[in-house]
Amino acid sequence: MNTPAPKPDAGQWLDDLLRTQATLWPAAASVIQTWQQNVAQMGAFWAAAFAPDTAVDRRFGAEAWQKDPRFAPLAQSYLQFTRSVGKALDAAPLDERSKAQWGFALRQVLDAMSPANFLATNPEALQGALDSGGASLVEGARLFLADMGKGRISMSDDQAFEVGRDLATTPGSVVYENELIQLIQYAPTTSHVYRRPLLIVPPCINKFYILDLGESNSLVAYAVAQAHTVFLVSWRNVGAEQGGLSWDDYIEQGVLQALSVAQRISRVTQVNTLGFCVGGTLLASALAVAAQRGEQPAASVTLLTTMLDFSDTGELGLMVDEAMVAKREAEIGQGGLLHGRELAQVFAALRANDLIWPYVVNSYLKGQAPPAFDLLFWNGDDTNLPGPMYCWYLRQTYLENRLREPGGTVQCGVPVDLSSIAAPAFIYASKEDHIVPWQTAYASTGLLGGETRFVLGASGHIAGVINPPAKRKRHHWTGEVAATASAWLDAAEQVEGSWWPAWSDWLASHAGERIAPPRKPGNAAFPVIEAAPGRYVKARAE
Repeated sequence: MNTPAPKPDAGQWLDDLLRTQATLWPAAASVIQTWQQNVAQMGAFWAAAFAPDTAVDRRFGAEAWQKDPRFAPLAQSYLQFTRSVGKALDAAPLDERSKAQWGFALRQVLDAMSPANFLATNPEALQGALDSGGASLVEGARLFLADMGKGRISMSDDQAFEVGRDLATTPGSVVYENELIQLIQYAPTTSHVYRRPLLIVPPCINKFYILDLGESNSLVAYAVAQAHTVFLVSWRNVGAEQGGLSWDDYIEQGVLQALSVAQRISRVTQVNTLGFCVGGTLLASALAVAAQRGEQPAASVTLLTTMLDFSDTGELGLMVDEAMVAKREAEIGQGGLLHGRELAQVFAALRANDLIWPYVVNSYLKGQAPPAFDLLFWNGDDTNLPGPMYCWYLRQTYLENRLREPGGTVQCGVPVDLSSIAAPAFIYASKEDHIVPWQTAYASTGLLGGETRFVLGASGHIAGVINPPAKRKRHHWTGEVAATASAWLDAAEQVEGSWWPAWSDWLASHAGERIAPPRKPGNAAFPVIEAAPGRYVKARAE
């Protein structure tokens, strides 16, 4: 019976190569022996110099990173170097903003330098190449070329999902459209519904179906099941012909028009409203414009991970200065597109070790195609923005922080004052949000004119928001609004599970009496155009 050949060792390949060279060139034997002794001595030195802490860094979690004398010291020295750079920056005579900017830039470089990112210094990738006879490298090259053709790093199987088939499947109908939006009215699932509908304004920098990924984790479906008639704005993935649209167009043709249609279809003077991320900024701006016109179309306002005061914008704000904004204004401020791919790259850079390098390593070095993952499929479904709209937003909020000032901005021809919004507000933030710091979201409690309630959820910008109660995950904090965010947190009560039920109870108190559900979507003035999710959300960025 033949004994199977031992599996090749990723760390052994270099020794094997050197022994082969020594056989071909005997004079090299002594040189090679000296080299191997030096490597062993260096390995012993580095192993003694640095405590083995790679277990806490998932990039170096494999056994070879921990124990192989060829790779463990390499990982340890890299981690020690990154810590040393961080300490040096902390001690540098710079102001806090400059330190933060340098810290962000250095992190991009240091993350890219990780030995896990290179074939020659990644024992897992080398072992995979040996085990597969090089097939993993061939597949990695194929995946690399495919991504080069797409112009981005794939994070999910693009063929596994289809919007309208696997995602955004809550039944409904498009009842209105213009150049910028489609408005979806979702079908009721309860015997009675609240008189006042709920209008959802998602962010325009992403597709709306983050709120309707699937039946088990859809905020849209949850709201429908809580007896609300839900309307939702589906922003157009704009092309060159819409490249001249402005921020005012997004207010007038987008939010205000959607409010008007929802009011007319539901035959009410006020509707409940919800804005998510920049959708919340647009919603608050639109309601302030309406207030200047003598109108209060919102019975309530829900803001999810939204900034109205841009004093602290986290790492995103570090990239914004006068020179950068002026450059973008010169390029696309009078017309043109901010391509969704640019925004995606910026957001990915904020968490490069989560959203860039793992996919480079797994796909290109190990030859492992990314699995199907609905959230990451959505994350890769880029959305374009018109240049004038984007530049206005960038200057007025991130650069100059004018929205928080009464009359600080003029929108749709009127000075905007957020305190003129009289509706009660439910403000939600996520504690680990890297896009909207929770303390910044909390600042909105002091800007709006109605009573406010603040709830803080665990996790980040997306995972904190999309937290259906049935999954019994995470927790949240609730409490009376205080003078500062830190004072609020000190007094807040931690509650296990999703924040959705607390929001649902609050929303019901502003939704009016229960009535029979509408027999059909739309009305004579706004007939059904097509089934949800509609055409606009299916359009891919060029």
